[in-house]
Amino acid sequence: MTHRHHHPAGEPPQGARRRPELERGVGEGRLLFLDAQSGIAGDMTIAALVDLGVPFAEVERVVSCLPLRGFRLELQSGFAGAIGASHFDVHVEAAQPERNYREIDALLRAAPLPPRTQSLARAIFRRLAEAEAEVHRVDLDEVHFHEVGAVDAIVDIVGAAACFDFLGADVVASPLPLGRGTVECRHGRLPLPAPASLLCLRGVPTYDAGIEAELVTPTGAAIIATVASSFASWPSFIPEHVGWGKGTRELPDRPNALRAVLGQPWASPSAAQASHVVVEANVDDLTGELAGHALAALLRAGALDAWLTPIQMKKGRPGLILSALCPINAADQLGAVLLRETSSLGYRKSPVTRGERPRRMIEVQTPWGSIPIKVSTGPWGSPQIKPEFDVCAARAEAHGVPVREVIQGALMLAREQLGSG
Repeated sequence: MTHRHHHPAGEPPQGARRRPELERGVGEGRLLFLDAQSGIAGDMTIAALVDLGVPFAEVERVVSCLPLRGFRLELQSGFAGAIGASHFDVHVEAAQPERNYREIDALLRAAPLPPRTQSLARAIFRRLAEAEAEVHRVDLDEVHFHEVGAVDAIVDIVGAAACFDFLGADVVASPLPLGRGTVECRHGRLPLPAPASLLCLRGVPTYDAGIEAELVTPTGAAIIATVASSFASWPSFIPEHVGWGKGTRELPDRPNALRAVLGQPWASPSAAQASHVVVEANVDDLTGELAGHALAALLRAGALDAWLTPIQMKKGRPGLILSALCPINAADQLGAVLLRETSSLGYRKSPVTRGERPRRMIEVQTPWGSIPIKVSTGPWGSPQIKPEFDVCAARAEAHGVPVREVIQGALMLAREQLGSG
């Protein structure tokens, strides 16, 4: 593998230069906003974060840990419309074998990658593979990533994971624009948004971009859906550093670039802009089984949390309030669930704001299998570390061990990984 910084003559003006490089960990306690008004792809993500200030040498160093050959990395300076931007590309120069998901995950697991980079890269690739498996109705381990695309995807995902690890920021992303039309691929002509992209974006706010173009690639969708802890048109923060990552095609109505902005969180004194909504309905005729079913339906429909509160209603009747917390754009979707699953004739919506710890997901390899771990950080004492209980329970049942043993083992490995990362 060779690396080359390339600045083609005629694109950037004489004297064009990138922003100063940032220090590792500069994003701790800060927000990294991915402004994807033109969509997102893996190469755009790396380009935007390097343009922001992540050293390109860090991407090269981490990618060189992979047991892959026959390609080179290229970083160019150029323009997206009138905006100076960086462009990243992976040039495959030798034949590459086809690899399935099991082989790629084993490759990532065995590579001497930094622990947090490795965990994030594996989580992104798993999301992508799960989407492809569902599209093609095959087992997860048998999902194939063909020819050039496999190397491209591996490098883009590992390189992007290295950038996010380097910064250490809490990631917020804008709602994603989706293009119309079709795209040609190895499997033939597919509708846009590409089926795998759409499945990767479950739970992510999207909107119609109004143009015929692929704006969100499967790799870009998997990256942003995995790393973003929340979505907003623009977060409340104080911008400090800005980077632009240029895409490969020209768009008819906008610069084709991903903007990355790093800044300090800031709470508006008026707190006028709500970030979430509580959707509620009062009922007085639900059995316990139906109430539990309604809560489960709310969570499946995208509620961030759902709960029941006992109340006394008019004429002394005992009743319940069914409540769900959700992003603003999901309020009516959850309201429809309440109307469908209960006898309520209406629901109410209360805008709310919330403060939260920055959080991210890591993955640990235990004797019972891989366990995802939620890590919540911030200047409020020691990090909160919580294994995903449902996965722990499934692993415990499969191996015939107490679930508390799996949880304790996962916690121990997570603390070791975080300590070494």
